[in-house]
Amino acid sequence: MEGFVDFTNRSQGRDQLFRATQCTCMLLSYLIEHKADKEKLVMKLKKLESSVSSGRKMFRLGNMVHALVAARRTTELPDVFPRFCLTASNLTRALYFTCDAVLWLKSTGLQPDIDQPKWQNWATKCYYFSVLLNLARDGYEIFWRLEQAVQEEKMKENFFCDKQDRELNCVNCDGLHGFLLLLFQILRRHPPLLLDLVKNVCDLSGPLDTLGIYKTNPGVIGFCGVLSSLVGILTLARPHLKLKQ
Repeated sequence: MEGFVDFTNRSQGRDQLFRATQCTCMLLSYLIEHKADKEKLVMKLKKLESSVSSGRKMFRLGNMVHALVAARRTTELPDVFPRFCLTASNLTRALYFTCDAVLWLKSTGLQPDIDQPKWQNWATKCYYFSVLLNLARDGYEIFWRLEQAVQEEKMKENFFCDKQDRELNCVNCDGLHGFLLLLFQILRRHPPLLLDLVKNVCDLSGPLDTLGIYKTNPGVIGFCGVLSSLVGILTLARPHLKLKQ
């Protein structure tokens, strides 16, 4: 119980719970919208989804500052590529939260003259670039660990294998099958990297559809959103599963 209270007291924890609720409503409404006698339930789910979305925007009003602080922190990372990716990602997230705050003003009626489609498009693009930068960082981590694993394998071969065994191992490790096997082993050994990769891939579904890059449907977007939210909840509840910056 104490863990749940501590989790819900954090703004990120509440946002992930609200997002999971929002995406679940989207997924359920998509699954049952064509079924007979489900019109009222679909309307209730869509209304709840809209209400949760508005609530999330209000609770995220201060997240722009959090993103800027995170960007300042990531500028001190020793590796150049992760430093660039994470700093740029946090800065674009700050821009996204700024656009989100403007959209919240429009939804509440405080600034009715705001061009909602334009600001929505800017927000989606900022979110999209932020996710792409996070994926680039994940790709760098995977590549670095792949290279490290290959070097370790070569050292083992040099110490414990004769020439014939080395040739056999090289044949077995070459090609797509060997690469995929090594990739699977690396992701299995590093759960934080796997979870971060899954979350970022899932987060791409929404902006890809909104920007018209790859059209899907609300069911896919809802499912990916639920999965991403569950990963976010897990990494917040278990900090050791969060990929370190």
